[in-house]
Amino acid sequence: MSPRREHRLVFLLNVAQRRLQRWMAAQTQQCGVTAAQSGLLFVLGQRDGVLMGEAGAALDLGPPGISGLVDRMTAANLIRRRADPDDGRAWRLWLTPSGRTALAQSKAGLIEVNARLTEGFSEAEIDVVARWLTSLQSRFPRGEDE
Repeated sequence: MSPRREHRLVFLLNVAQRRLQRWMAAQTQQCGVTAAQSGLLFVLGQRDGVLMGEAGAALDLGPPGISGLVDRMTAANLIRRRADPDDGRAWRLWLTPSGRTALAQSKAGLIEVNARLTEGFSEAEIDVVARWLTSLQSRFPRGEDE
């Protein structure tokens, strides 16, 4: 059995992630929201009224990260934060009409992003990459202090 070829996966992932983030930042400016804000819009688009902690977990953000994101999006009138009726310490997040408009624009932009990311690859190849990237989340769980 021959040794595995060295692919420099950590380096390749880091470079790809930085370039994709820069490209996404430029694209999302066109619809007036950041990539992080788009992420929360997508979460609320699937489950409006989600608990703030659940939204943070879905986005892999700790309490300070989701708190700041929610503050900025509330100030921009994209979402509303309301106390949970069953637990006064918990907050639920809701889309505003402006948030729904921004969500629709973000979804349209995501179609282009996914097309660029998958161009030149077969469905089977994309399935392998998606499975591999998903497996990284359980192999390297987010630290509790983040």
